[in-house]
Amino acid sequence: MSKKIQSALISVFYKDGLEPLVRLLHQQGVRLISTGGTRSFIEALGIPCTGAEELTQYPSILGGRVKTLHPSIFGGILGRREENQDVLEMKEYHIPEIDLVIVDLYPFEETVANTKEEKSIIEKIDIGGPSMIRAAAKNFAHVAVLADKNDYSRL
Repeated sequence: MSKKIQSALISVFYKDGLEPLVRLLHQQGVRLISTGGTRSFIEALGIPCTGAEELTQYPSILGGRVKTLHPSIFGGILGRREENQDVLEMKEYHIPEIDLVIVDLYPFEETVANTKEEKSIIEKIDIGGPSMIRAAAKNFAHVAVLADKNDYSRL
């Protein structure tokens, strides 16, 4: 079964290789949703992008530790399109369907190899990335996930 991707959540640490995919998604009319640096990257390409904060109506808080951990994001990823109750709740709470999640993980191993500073190391323990990957995998019937820049061209 194939499905047209209508919306994509993109939140990546490494931006290399992302431009061609973002341009293709934009050309195909896909609504792009993103966070902080990734959103700035996309907008610098002249491509419109909805900020996660706009979607959630909640700012990035706690020094950027909490950006995507919100029902408007996870509901959009986890919502089962064939379950009437899910569809009704998504409509009631204005949760958009998210069809594609493009996320990579913070460079934890790289950080540990390059510093002994505990604060820097702790901040590279990713919470949102693994959570979004798992949510998309759980709803694989409706959501595609890319978690590696080497897979961008395959999509």
